[in-house]
Amino acid sequence: MSTHTTRAAPARTARTVLRVTTLAACVPYLTLKIAWIAGSRIGIPEGSALRRDGNSLMALNALTVLMDAAVIALAFLLTRPWGQRVPSWLLALPMWCATGLLAPIVAVFPAQTLAAAVRGGPPGAGGGSPDALLAPWVWSLVYTGFIVQALALGTLFVLYARERWAHLWRGRIGTLPDSPTRSARRLTAAAVAVLSLLPATTHLLWASGSTTGLNAARAAATDLDSRLNDAGYVLFALLTAVGALTLGYGRSRRVPLLLPLAATWIGSGALAGWGGWLTLTTLSVSAGDPKLPSPLLSLTYAVQMIVGMLVAVAGAHFFAEREAARCA
Repeated sequence: MSTHTTRAAPARTARTVLRVTTLAACVPYLTLKIAWIAGSRIGIPEGSALRRDGNSLMALNALTVLMDAAVIALAFLLTRPWGQRVPSWLLALPMWCATGLLAPIVAVFPAQTLAAAVRGGPPGAGGGSPDALLAPWVWSLVYTGFIVQALALGTLFVLYARERWAHLWRGRIGTLPDSPTRSARRLTAAAVAVLSLLPATTHLLWASGSTTGLNAARAAATDLDSRLNDAGYVLFALLTAVGALTLGYGRSRRVPLLLPLAATWIGSGALAGWGGWLTLTTLSVSAGDPKLPSPLLSLTYAVQMIVGMLVAVAGAHFFAEREAARCA
């Protein structure tokens, strides 16, 4: 038996285990969502606003079922031979979105759980009151599943990307070759950093306990959990800004190229993903509804999405240029 075969077998086994783990972690969320679409109200307290959302809730539940189904598709794509033939953008874009939506949960939910344990209450919005959005056990079950999904799917993506694209991020920041697009890259990096200041500032304001610029519903729901959420967005805005500036202006021969790329990938994905999702969930809110986003909230979400689009476009150009240079 060859050395290659000996090494390949454990690698395949590890990927299979990670794929099965990802699929299993999707089951609780999908089960609850399908039950709610079918009319069940399991895990939704009597006074929850979700019982009054009607058709908009049904549409969002159907959309989130499709989103979790996409995670299942990604798990197979990252572990099957045909996945190596998928166009790069068709894999990178949904993986970036998945990273962005899952990263804040991985970063914040453990802190929220710890805070709940310290104060002697259950985790989750509402803390188990009759008018809470969801029962505490739903938050724990679903968010634990999301964290497992993030870790298993993220590991699969790293293994896949290392095999297919490792040459694109080899080297150090200070050894990047001269590029005809360097000026454009720097301009984009500066724009990303400047724009990231807005969500960083607003979320820092709300993380400190201020309700300035919040709509009535958000202001009334401000608690430790929401403040920890906002603190997480501050972290991701800073990751995005620092990563972009390092890629645009960095000269250090000690900083691996992979480090700012990963920071920008995760940070921009979190900003854009949740900015887009929170905007989407309020599209059906009518004028006068306390859940209608305030101008500052809408602006924050919009800027987060703009930051994400800038990073996505600049990243696509950067990697295309690196690939072209390698082929040449």
